[in-house]
Amino acid sequence: MPAQVIKIIGARQHNLKNLSVEIPREKLVVITGLSGSGKSSLAFDTLYAEGQRRYVESLSAYARQFLDKMEKPDVDFIEGLSPAIAIEQRSAGANPRSTIATTTEIYDYLRVLFSAVGQPHDPATGKTLVRQTPQQIVDQILAYPAETKIVVLAPIVENERGEFRDVIEKLRREGFVRARIDGEIIELGRPEPIRLKKTELHTIEAVVDRLIIRDGVRVRLADSVDTALKWGGNRVVVLRQQPIIVGQARRLPAVESASDALALQSEWELQRYSTDYGNADSGFTLGELTPKHFSFNSHLGACPACHGLGTQLVVDPELMISEPEKSIAEGVITPWRRGPKRMQAYYKKLQGALVKHFRIDEEAPFAELPENFKSALYFGTGETPIEMKFGSNGEKIARPFEGLVPQMQRLYDETESEFTRNRIRSFMTREPCKVCRGARLRPEILAVTISAVIPRKNASPARTDGSRGSELKRPAPGSLSPSRTGVSVRDDQLRELNIHQFTELTVDEAGQFISQIGLSAQQRQIASEVVREIESRLQFLLEVGLGYLTLDRESGTLSGGEAQRIRLATQIGSGLAGVLYVLDEPSIGLHQRDNIRLLGTLNRLRDLGNSVIVVEHDEETIRAADHIIDLGPGAGPRGGEIVAQGKLDEILSAKNSVTADYLSGRARIAVPRQRVAPRSINHQPLIVPKRSEGGSTINPLPEGWLTIIGASENNLKNVNASFPLGCFICVTGVSGSGKSTLVDDILRRALFRHFYNAKEKPGAFRGLHGVDQIDKAIVIDQSAIGRTPRSNPITYSGAFTPIRELFAQLPTARVRGYDAGRFSFNVKGGRCENCEGGGLIKIEMHFLPDVYVECEVCHGRRYNRETLEITYKGKNIADVLDLTVDEAARFFRNVPSVSDKLNAMLDVGLGYLRLGQAATTLSGGEAQRVKLATELAKKATGRTFYILDEPTSGLHFADIENLLRVLMKLRDAGNTLVVIEHNLEVIKCADWL
Repeated sequence: MPAQVIKIIGARQHNLKNLSVEIPREKLVVITGLSGSGKSSLAFDTLYAEGQRRYVESLSAYARQFLDKMEKPDVDFIEGLSPAIAIEQRSAGANPRSTIATTTEIYDYLRVLFSAVGQPHDPATGKTLVRQTPQQIVDQILAYPAETKIVVLAPIVENERGEFRDVIEKLRREGFVRARIDGEIIELGRPEPIRLKKTELHTIEAVVDRLIIRDGVRVRLADSVDTALKWGGNRVVVLRQQPIIVGQARRLPAVESASDALALQSEWELQRYSTDYGNADSGFTLGELTPKHFSFNSHLGACPACHGLGTQLVVDPELMISEPEKSIAEGVITPWRRGPKRMQAYYKKLQGALVKHFRIDEEAPFAELPENFKSALYFGTGETPIEMKFGSNGEKIARPFEGLVPQMQRLYDETESEFTRNRIRSFMTREPCKVCRGARLRPEILAVTISAVIPRKNASPARTDGSRGSELKRPAPGSLSPSRTGVSVRDDQLRELNIHQFTELTVDEAGQFISQIGLSAQQRQIASEVVREIESRLQFLLEVGLGYLTLDRESGTLSGGEAQRIRLATQIGSGLAGVLYVLDEPSIGLHQRDNIRLLGTLNRLRDLGNSVIVVEHDEETIRAADHIIDLGPGAGPRGGEIVAQGKLDEILSAKNSVTADYLSGRARIAVPRQRVAPRSINHQPLIVPKRSEGGSTINPLPEGWLTIIGASENNLKNVNASFPLGCFICVTGVSGSGKSTLVDDILRRALFRHFYNAKEKPGAFRGLHGVDQIDKAIVIDQSAIGRTPRSNPITYSGAFTPIRELFAQLPTARVRGYDAGRFSFNVKGGRCENCEGGGLIKIEMHFLPDVYVECEVCHGRRYNRETLEITYKGKNIADVLDLTVDEAARFFRNVPSVSDKLNAMLDVGLGYLRLGQAATTLSGGEAQRVKLATELAKKATGRTFYILDEPTSGLHFADIENLLRVLMKLRDAGNTLVVIEHNLEVIKCADWL
């Protein structure tokens, strides 16, 4: 009988204090506690690590080399473990080819579905393509009127340039007597050679047979059709004789001899047939479709222009003018300031010629120059020549100017120098591919559709974000990949989508469409299993609250919470039982109303016979748990203990649990007694300012506001949004309502491009007003403060520089000539060279996990002996790095340049962190608070615009209260804070919503 509990004895991983606990199996267990109390150390670094390690070690040595190696956790004993799967908040990666559809395998099933039952169309005309069997082709030809004369042709060459001597010779050797070349039937065996012009387009068709439709010709016709299909690549052309109607114009095929003359009193009609999909009118054919044809990672289906990426690098004019307030004389044209001296001299002459030609003031700010000059500078002068002087004799040459954009694009395409390519890339941005318009696939593949009959009630499904679904009709010529547009559908309507258009639908819309697809009985027999797999995966995504996401959304653009829930949906679809699932805050990013579905999903995982352990702070999730483990009582060294565990009632009655205090109502986050009121509140600018005929503003935008006009990216519908400066502003709404699009894709990118000339192009909007009232824009997110163990809180905060300078000013250091660099563990001089300042040395164990051992030279101290001899108040530089922030703040209380930064870290609740703690060991919440502390310690200008995206992620109730206190400090210094948030405790404290 399997164990009923997971038993842990003596867990000491990270800050866990010899912790022992029994966790019930096949239950929903929530581990909660303050940030830094040891939740992840218990759930991921102990339970998951040991479960995964044991499973991997049960495999062969050969198999182990392909799997991640887990370090053995510091624990005395664990029993009752199952194979473990961790679903963390890590990013889904930045691969542009990875989308929600590919990650969930929905796209793989779509490729199978479209290749099996998709209906191809002619990409040029939109006409449905038809495929026939040889028998059907013969039947159609025999249906011609009796005594109709026909010529059966095999198309060999169609509209290609060349002489084709080898083709003609091959036909002659294979026994063909005649061929139809460019509309003329020619004897292949004639004495004079057949000469075709190499530079012209030619069409060559082998004459397979000449027949008269009458009884008894079926066998001969069938043989001729088979031969024509073989030589013509599954295509056959039939010239059909028709009687001339008196008074009607006629067109006869040319003939070479009397024996080939085909009844002059007739005219000929050309008919095309194919066993492939084909359009008889245009002659377009499409071969056998396979799932690979619908993959943008395969050369068979990928757009040849962008190779399946959907985007191309193009030169952006705005990136070539770094500071528009500067003049041409000051070197505002960035590309012309770089390169060899010879090229710079040429650019200077070219610049002077343009200035002279357009008669502009080169001392004037670039932003004030006339638009005709800017257009010519960016895109060229067309056929208008620009006169330039060259050489010492001043020889004049007049020729059109190519333009910066075409010039840079040409150089990028032609150069073989990677250095030049990298330089030009700094002036380029990614834009949708001009050929496929972002659809990634070839035109003929995008012309393959499936159809569904959508009832009126579902025809235009409302998204959870409030926008409408796309009505994507049969592709018309030149519009095979329409962009998303809101529409309404009248009554029951047939909708046809290609595979790209299907992925443009939201999960919710896709589920409704796939349930209504029109399949014949035969097609349903072929595709029923595929459709069922697609429906089940879409349903799982709906159950975890992701119905608002489109299937073509790139994985790299997802938040950590969204990426985690997608992996969760994938796991539900696997149907595994008896597994230990460990999840890290799956509720992150979810609006309160979406939590119920998520909890239903977690319960479903549990009911399959799995043990589900969730690290979570969300109150609703905690209350829904079968078992709760509360860690604390504090964070860091003050945490690592179990302060309460059991069912909800047992937790609520706990006396020393901070979590219990908030859950029971004994503690709560108070509503602010006072709020900062926006300036000019009676004149909040919600509309575009009108202008008089003379161009002056009639209702100018008031001071104290930052206003976005006409935001229309993604699902935003021409939104005007105003942000009162100097306030704490909360942007909220249901998942998928457009919060991140407005704040991150538009506002943040527009501000970064304005202040820092950033390459990221903002989303669609018409104007941004009030930006002159702020000095800078800063984003404070939960991304890591460093990618290597060498990064730590003290280096990120900037406090390590004055500490090193302090040590360099000590008498012994000055006598020895040590500077501040001597006390850095990242450069040669003072560091231990055996471990290069790391303190640890990695030993590769091949089939076992890599082992990090303490450096035997410095014993983990990072520095050499001479450097460690320099002490301040009895502590050397290594001792200082071992101090906690709390201890260091007292130690350096008389050094303001250090204590100010450390006190800011204390204010955000990070007193337990060690100064030298590796950045890679910090949680997302800790990393964000380090960034907040760094900003808090800076000298306030009162004109900074801060943007925070869900800062409460990973934070306990008490941590949220602390965070709000810090945010209010930043606001009270005159700064503006814009926070995207679902947490009601934060929303209720905002000055403006």
